[in-house]
Amino acid sequence: MLTASTAAARVDRLPITKAHKIALVTLAFVFLFEFGDLNTFAYVAPALVKQLAFSVQDVAMVTSAAFLGMAIGAIFGGRVSDLIGRKRALLFSTLLFSTFSLVNAAGINVPTFFLFRFLTGVGLSAMVVAATTYISEVMPGARRGRMQAAVMAVGLAGIPAMSFSARGIVPLGHDTWRWVFVLGSLALFAVPALIVLPESPRWLVHRNRLDAAEASLARLEAGAGQLPPLATGPQRTTPLPAEGAVRYRALFSGKTGRTTLFLAVVWIFQTLGFYGFVAWVPTLLAQHGFSVAESLGFSALTTIGAVPGALLAWPVTDRFGRKVPIVVVSLATAASGLAYGLTFNPVAIVVFGFCVNLLIQTFATLLYTYSPELFPTGLRNAGHGLVYGTGRLANIFGPMIVASIFSAFGYQAVFVYIAACWLIVAVAVAVFGPRTGRRPLEEVSEEGVGLSRPEGAVRTESSPA
Repeated sequence: MLTASTAAARVDRLPITKAHKIALVTLAFVFLFEFGDLNTFAYVAPALVKQLAFSVQDVAMVTSAAFLGMAIGAIFGGRVSDLIGRKRALLFSTLLFSTFSLVNAAGINVPTFFLFRFLTGVGLSAMVVAATTYISEVMPGARRGRMQAAVMAVGLAGIPAMSFSARGIVPLGHDTWRWVFVLGSLALFAVPALIVLPESPRWLVHRNRLDAAEASLARLEAGAGQLPPLATGPQRTTPLPAEGAVRYRALFSGKTGRTTLFLAVVWIFQTLGFYGFVAWVPTLLAQHGFSVAESLGFSALTTIGAVPGALLAWPVTDRFGRKVPIVVVSLATAASGLAYGLTFNPVAIVVFGFCVNLLIQTFATLLYTYSPELFPTGLRNAGHGLVYGTGRLANIFGPMIVASIFSAFGYQAVFVYIAACWLIVAVAVAVFGPRTGRRPLEEVSEEGVGLSRPEGAVRTESSPA
């Protein structure tokens, strides 16, 4: 009988097969437009200020609406994915964010943008949570970090692509900014490929759909050649209990509750630090005296760092795990962001902005792998969605915090605040974060979160999630 431990062992012993490659290409394409769409409002905001008389507070309100949508999409979308499956959650969320990205082009005032960005945000976060969990569960354990890095690297090309597109489109004339939102909807072309992806065998076994899990494993194993014997370890010989036995409230108690609290802190402060920079730099530069064209030009140049940022995670994520690289990158991001805010030289702005964009995308690649690894299978997407969504929920207030700091203390104080957010992330992960790396998902989630322990003190046995 197929069990959770044998299904996990069969996935983790695989090389990267044709089915894996198709999944990677499909998800990379979706992420290309997800990351592009995520920043579209930031790029058109300076034009909206001039053409539709948006104030800085209006920009903050619409940005907050998007993050409210992201919070709801992640929290509820994550739980839905645990109920209906990773594949269907990916399909529905991609349809949602792509459709409403297109609808954004019809925005005419603050209320319409508030509604459209909210609905786009719901789909964006639901897709990210489902996709990152899917990668963690379907990719072999020794390669899941690098595979996440590969998907992110391609996807992050959407940021400079969208930025340079906005730089070329927005100044062309009145209302040309609407075409920027049209570009964000092109993930619709990935829908046919999403329909035929194999479902996560781990999720199928957890739902006691053993025949479907066997078929999914067969698709992943096709073309793998001679495989090594399964790793030995404790095996569960009886079917897993029904989904109803895994209650959502388990995310708030015991070992899993500590994981939830730890990751919520990390996601809250990384989101405040991440979007405090990315979403506000074009508007802050324009408010500081640079023209709209100059601010968009500087922003476009700095976003080139996004793709190499994800690739920077490739050589370290599976070799050194996620914990130590996350701490190092967080500290480096704090230093680069502070340096960015202390200079007004155009060359220095581009150099330090490039460094910030590179580092925050290295961090994002690591965290998108790290976060779902720490939860058990039955709550993996719900837990990952909850902490991811909590970060987005906290950032409803992020734009208001930035606007208030800018109004009260000026341009440089905003970057002191951003650096402080990244320092909190570094300390939290250094003190409480467990090590992951090449370890089985089931072993990592069983260990849980606690004070840092020596490398040799971790558990070595594998137990089903």
